[in-house]
Amino acid sequence: MSATASISTEVLLISTLWGCFATGIGAYCARVANQITYVTLSDGRRKERRIPFTLRLLLPFAAGLVPRVSTPPFKRAREDADRKLIAAGFEGVLRAPEFLAIRLLFPLIYGTFAAASVALLFTASASAILLQLRLPLCLVAFLLCALYPILWLRAVIAERHRVIRRALPFLLDILTLSVEAGMDFMTALQRHVERAEVDALGEELIRVIREIQLGKTRREALRDMSWRVNFSDLRSVVNALVQADELGVSIGMILRIQSEQIRQRRFERAEKLANEAPVKLLFPLLFFIFPAVFLILLGPVLRQVALQGF
Repeated sequence: MSATASISTEVLLISTLWGCFATGIGAYCARVANQITYVTLSDGRRKERRIPFTLRLLLPFAAGLVPRVSTPPFKRAREDADRKLIAAGFEGVLRAPEFLAIRLLFPLIYGTFAAASVALLFTASASAILLQLRLPLCLVAFLLCALYPILWLRAVIAERHRVIRRALPFLLDILTLSVEAGMDFMTALQRHVERAEVDALGEELIRVIREIQLGKTRREALRDMSWRVNFSDLRSVVNALVQADELGVSIGMILRIQSEQIRQRRFERAEKLANEAPVKLLFPLLFFIFPAVFLILLGPVLRQVALQGF
């Protein structure tokens, strides 16, 4: 009787400890989930910058690794991460040492948890084939967790460049019409920024205007924007504007030429994607569509042949 009571007490104590642990983890996750970082722009407008939930969970623990990744051996990695974070629009929100620390913690925590979950899942199975696949799948889960921060940052940069690519021709058309109507370039740019919706290109233009107001020359502000964004289409436009400013060429004519060139590149890019579509459709056709078509067409015939054979 006493042994049963002792076991019940131990089970109750363990359950209580696990419940407290789970409650603490849940409260921590809920607190992190509600944290939102904003980038304040002009006229009280705000642009949200949200780091993925899985990365935000590791931010408090990344502080312990920041001194380690701030050493000289990580200098090149810090510079590369800093450049990519700036291009992604996370300057001032997530620092390069913090991102490197998260890259180290992500596979150690999430990768270990994912690999352990896969190992336990396949250990419970009695199939010999699944037991043989346990180690490769654990390695794949660990590798995916190690690559996730890099893939997330690349996806953010690609999405930001896509938004800029779509907004740039319209911006050049507006500026061309305004400049050819007699308006100054900076006045036309400022009026467009004040009226347009805040997107990735709008954020950079707002920063350019503020830097010029603080004393930078227009060439320096435009070149800094080109360096931050690190996008070929925007870089070509900035180089043309800077060269026109240095040589005294009409900015309206340069803007019109750049707008036509960007639209031509967009048309060529669309043609390239259209030519790549048949090749990309080959895999789903072979493995998903053709088997279903063959099953529908040949299924009744094969069934009839099978019945006649019996």
